[in-house]
Order: sequence, then structure tokens, then C-alpha cells
Amino acid sequence: MLLLGACGASPGDDALFPLAAGRSWTYRVSTVIDEAESAQSETLVLANRGTDTVDAALSWRRRSDSGIEYWLRSDATGIYRIASRSPLEREPQLDNPRRYVLRKPYAVGTEWEASTTAYVLARKNEVPREVRYVHKAFPMHYRIEALAEKVQTPAGKFDGCMRVAGRAEIRLYVDAMFQWRDIPLVTLEWYCPGVGLVRLERKEPSPTKFMVGGTVTMELASWQ
Repeated sequence: MLLLGACGASPGDDALFPLAAGRSWTYRVSTVIDEAESAQSETLVLANRGTDTVDAALSWRRRSDSGIEYWLRSDATGIYRIASRSPLEREPQLDNPRRYVLRKPYAVGTEWEASTTAYVLARKNEVPREVRYVHKAFPMHYRIEALAEKVQTPAGKFDGCMRVAGRAEIRLYVDAMFQWRDIPLVTLEWYCPGVGLVRLERKEPSPTKFMVGGTVTMELASWQ
């Protein structure tokens, strides 16, 4: 197990990714699938639930309205997740190594890697259709690209936001003609002072007519 610090040490907080108990965020999530007639829309709620001791380290617990829980810490290296738990799991599953959400220093050019999966990519005529069930995790390379962005969301307009870009490639067998290809996946995220994540865009293009791709957009609708 990964030992992150002495029991009882402060897990810290961060203006660009608030962790204090009582904070919550409601997002509008829109998924557009290739060839679909309309977007799929849903709401996601995330709430901070205070601190827990996980693997002998004091950490912030965050819970989604789907029942998934995350344990995070903040220190001089950045914001990182140390464990997660789905509704089907009894105990938190440790991240080893730690999974960074944001890496410090908060400066243009700061880079890091974290695991991701495909959220939209799917095959038309195979089971399981969704690529994420076969390729469950692969690395995405993140880079801070801007520090003073203006972002408009349903929750309002935010200034002084940090833009983070994530890029990954997943190697897939697409068809008999092209065989194996590296498929690019791109994520853009905006984090604003005192609020946290206000917007996320994910693009997963389809490389062939035998697959479908699409985009996912998540926008802040309200927060407290």
C-alpha cells in the first residue's frame, strides 16, 4: 500500500480544486454520438464529504450522485487521487501510483500523465461495443496551456481560469484495409479560482465507418 503521509497530517486544500467539506457542484453533461439525431443530456452532482483516513493518510472524500467516491490530497506537488470506490466495492481501491488531477507549479508548460479510458468510442458490430470494456486504462498526457482564460457556463462567467489540455492515443484494430491505427483522444479542462472545474470537453473521433465516436461536454450549472 502507498503511504502518503503520517496519520493526522492536514490533507490541504486548493483554490483551483476546492476540497473543503460542504462544497458541491452540479454539471450539465452532453454527449453527442456520431450519426445520432440528438445529444444525450444528463446531470452530474459532485459533493465534498469531509476528511477520511485512507491507508494511514488523511484525505478529502468526494462523492458523485452515481455513488462513486474519490479520496484526494493536495500538497506542494499538486492535487492527486489516492483511492476510489464504486457502489459495488466494499473498500476503497488504492491508486498506485497516485493519480494526479492537477500538477504544480500552476504555470504554462507544466506536464504530467494520468490514466484515462474511452468514454464514447464504440464498435458497431461487436460485443462488447464500447472500447472502454476492452481497453480499460491507458495514459493521457496533460499540459497546462493557459492561466488567464475567460469561460462562460450556465452557472455564469468566470475569469482568470487555467486551461489544461490532455492528449492520448489508443491503438485499435479498425478494419481489414487499415488494420491497426493510433486513434487520438483530446480533453480540454478549465479550472477557475475559488470554484474548481467549470468546463470539460472530450473529443473521440471515429477512425472508420465500422466504429462510432463523438464528444462529451460538461459545463457547470450551479455550485456552492
